[in-house]
Amino acid sequence: MMTELSLSDKIAVHASRLGPSGLSPFAPGTVGSAVAVLLAPIFFMPLPMWMRIAFIAVLFFWGSIQITRAEKILGSKDPGEIVLDELVGQWITILPFAALSFWWMVIAFFLFRVFDIAKPYPIRDSEKWLERGWGVMIDDVLAGLYAMVCLGVLRFLFA
Repeated sequence: MMTELSLSDKIAVHASRLGPSGLSPFAPGTVGSAVAVLLAPIFFMPLPMWMRIAFIAVLFFWGSIQITRAEKILGSKDPGEIVLDELVGQWITILPFAALSFWWMVIAFFLFRVFDIAKPYPIRDSEKWLERGWGVMIDDVLAGLYAMVCLGVLRFLFA
């Protein structure tokens, strides 16, 4: 990483890493998802549905720009330390649910991680649909949608 960064460069890297989450020496994507789950009851779940949707849309667009910038600064395409996309995907997983108990949040976490890691069709291909940070974000959006549907089915069957 370059030694002399502008404030906007520092913000891009810090935001893309989701603070220190992306610097985890073990499974930074999983750590980023865990942070997203921990932050959701405070910053996401209390919002009305329209604000949740708007918040995710803003995070997607702003985050894609920040990730694009961070990739350039870090000198790597989608480095593991970039985990802002995990926050977006994890929050998409829980988007339609008014409230989730601790155990349903744990299930949401694991479902998202399974789809984000396994990348079933077309998730893996989606990384190539868009360039730079946009491609980094889109696969987590799709993984979040897959996990959301599965979580909805599980809640319908077992809640």
